[in-house]
Amino acid sequence: MKKTFGIYTAGWVVVLALFNLITFITPNEINGESKFGAMFWVSYVLITLMFIGQLACAYFVFKADSAKKLFYNISLIPITVAAIAIMFIASVVCVAIIPVPDWLGIIICAIILAVNIIAVLKAAVAIDAVEAIDKKIKVKTMFIKMLTADAEALMINTASSEELAPLTKKVYEAVRYSDPMSDDALMAVEDKITAKFNEFSESVNEGNAETAEANAKVLLTYITERNTKCKILK
Repeated sequence: MKKTFGIYTAGWVVVLALFNLITFITPNEINGESKFGAMFWVSYVLITLMFIGQLACAYFVFKADSAKKLFYNISLIPITVAAIAIMFIASVVCVAIIPVPDWLGIIICAIILAVNIIAVLKAAVAIDAVEAIDKKIKVKTMFIKMLTADAEALMINTASSEELAPLTKKVYEAVRYSDPMSDDALMAVEDKITAKFNEFSESVNEGNAETAEANAKVLLTYITERNTKCKILK
């Protein structure tokens, strides 16, 4: 991510330099009046501050420690870029195309800045909310994910056994296609599933097909019970 931010910063510097070049290379007088009035300097300072704020947002985006978090944060970049463009266009219009009183131009620029700040804050709040939901879902699906991994490993280890392979495959498929979402109300049945799976796994590892079949039957009943309760909770 640091390398990406470095490349982004290089582009940011180029655009900022271009902005300053356009700002100061244009004629000093527009419509017979000096462009270096209060409106010009307020616009210039605000746009420069928005450039700095945009780079700060980009740093926040690219410091993400995962691709998913980067995806969530990336929405901040177009918001801040659009705000700079709008501020620049509004400043050009107020200074050169349709000269307005300095006080009115400053108010317009201040409104644009305020709207930009609010938009960034709203996006940041939305990002935090989505991340919180994502973490909650991750926790709630952990039981089935871990159980699926264990069931798959058991199935692979018994692939060569004619007696045990069908049992472990049946259990694996039952777990794999179970409802992934968990809930506090499912804790009791999930505890029973965990305990019975451990017994099933132990009997499989011992090569005791008769006991494994009995454990698998009970285990599949618990899994069915859990899935039924999952439907009720939705």
